Amino acid sequence: MPALQMKMVSSLEKCFLDEKIEDKQEKTEFTMFRNERLSFQVLYRNSQSERKMVLYCPVRLSGTLAPYATVRQVVNVPITFPTLCADTEADGEFLRTEPGLYPDLLRPMHYEHSIALPSRQLHSLWVDVELPEDFEAGKYDLSISIYNRDKVELLGEVTGNVTVLAAQLPPQKLIHTEWFYTDCIANHYHTKAFSEKHWKYIESFLRTAVKNGINMILTPVFTPELDTYIGGERLTTQLVDIELVGDKKFAFGFDKLDRWIDLCLDCGVKYFEIAHFFTQWGATAAPKIMVKVNGRLKKYFGWHTDAMGEEYTSFLSQFIPALVAEFKKKGVAQNCYYHVSDEPHLEHLEHYTACKNLIAPYLDEDHIIDALSSFEFYETGALKKPIPHTRGAHTFIDAKVPDLWVYYCGAHGTGGVSDRGIAMSLARTRILGVQMYCYNIEGFLHWGYNFYNNNRSYEVVDPFGTTDGEFFAPAGDAFLVYPGTDGTAWESLRINAMREAVDDMRALSLYEEKFGREATEQLIMEGTDGKLTFTEYPTDPGYLLNLREKIAKALA
Repeated sequence: MPALQMKMVSSLEKCFLDEKIEDKQEKTEFTMFRNERLSFQVLYRNSQSERKMVLYCPVRLSGTLAPYATVRQVVNVPITFPTLCADTEADGEFLRTEPGLYPDLLRPMHYEHSIALPSRQLHSLWVDVELPEDFEAGKYDLSISIYNRDKVELLGEVTGNVTVLAAQLPPQKLIHTEWFYTDCIANHYHTKAFSEKHWKYIESFLRTAVKNGINMILTPVFTPELDTYIGGERLTTQLVDIELVGDKKFAFGFDKLDRWIDLCLDCGVKYFEIAHFFTQWGATAAPKIMVKVNGRLKKYFGWHTDAMGEEYTSFLSQFIPALVAEFKKKGVAQNCYYHVSDEPHLEHLEHYTACKNLIAPYLDEDHIIDALSSFEFYETGALKKPIPHTRGAHTFIDAKVPDLWVYYCGAHGTGGVSDRGIAMSLARTRILGVQMYCYNIEGFLHWGYNFYNNNRSYEVVDPFGTTDGEFFAPAGDAFLVYPGTDGTAWESLRINAMREAVDDMRALSLYEEKFGREATEQLIMEGTDGKLTFTEYPTDPGYLLNLREKIAKALA
């Protein structure tokens, strides 16, 4: 047995330090559309039993695709809260359920593009291939090699073959938002909100989001009140300048908002999700809103403000029309969506309805959205466009709710739905794309693109060491990207699975264009037990890999 074992595998593998490389399914043949990002992994294990000094060995790429490929290190992160259910057992959907080190972070290569070779540990490299638009269809090769520290002796090498299709994926139809927290970026990097350095970091996090299929961005016209303890507040990240200029009369400045819109559009964002007009957990109060009064900035509205009070009502009647007018001026009004309050329950119905009626006269009701899983609540007509949890989405689907959105959060171990927990298989994360295609889902929402706080935002946490917000949510629920040491957003395995899920939807749409909806649904059902829902679906990674190969073969 060679001292260094290497193997090429798919993007759906998660490789733990104590696993055997022999147990992983090899994959060396890949197919990609010209305008998609192909990802796969290269595993390596130093099989020497002697625990000598760890060597740092260079990684080299060669072959026709080498100029278009990048490599990152898959890093294991500490997990103390893998799942909500203490008695859950590993079952293929959960890879493990005990605390430990789990693979998740994709870190850029360092040590001059070298890797450590500790003995008897399974590690992984993440390889991406991205091609220019005019790249010719055909079959190409790519090799990944590891040399000794002196860069002379070849320790190991694997080669893959990539078939590039002439076809291109159609544009993404899904509206996809993962809540984007500007305050968490500022807090982590210890920078002033909307300083030039903060704007630079925001841009990096935006570009990474868009690159991974996130095309709607939570826009803090005032500081979002999300996941903030009652009476508490988060760092002010308010894009609209507000000044009291008379008796209950306000003036608005949109310079920062305009810059935000321009930056988002430049990054490829298509939709803007406006922060909730009322607090979480019942819409009882106004969010924190800073107002300049007699030349001094003060917290004018907040937990102390009655949501239905005369002063806040008067403010909304001035603020919302001015905001909409600015969106029209910037040409994005038709792509803006608004929230009342997050996940209301039946006991909040009367109050929620009254709050919604305060903002509805100024907005298109088709663009007022909220996470809402109570079908009885929806039946009252209080909200025209609900976003149910995937666990209960079929009640809404069966009722033929038009243009349905869905969301999930913290469902680790309950209901068997797709989710993005670090302890879960990547196939369980990626299957969401096929599910949303099957049920013509218009939009997907999740609460955590980069939430780096603990429960109710009492304190800031370091996501590299605390992956669960201090037992707030099972590991992986709160964020998809890590705040890199270079000020850029570092991806995770999970955000790539989400990106591949969106690309699966695009591939299925292209197949439908060629062969029709019925044939596409039949293709999806191959390899299942005749049923595919949000709670029943294939968990074997081979299902998704085979589905994409069958699509590619048909379109080739």
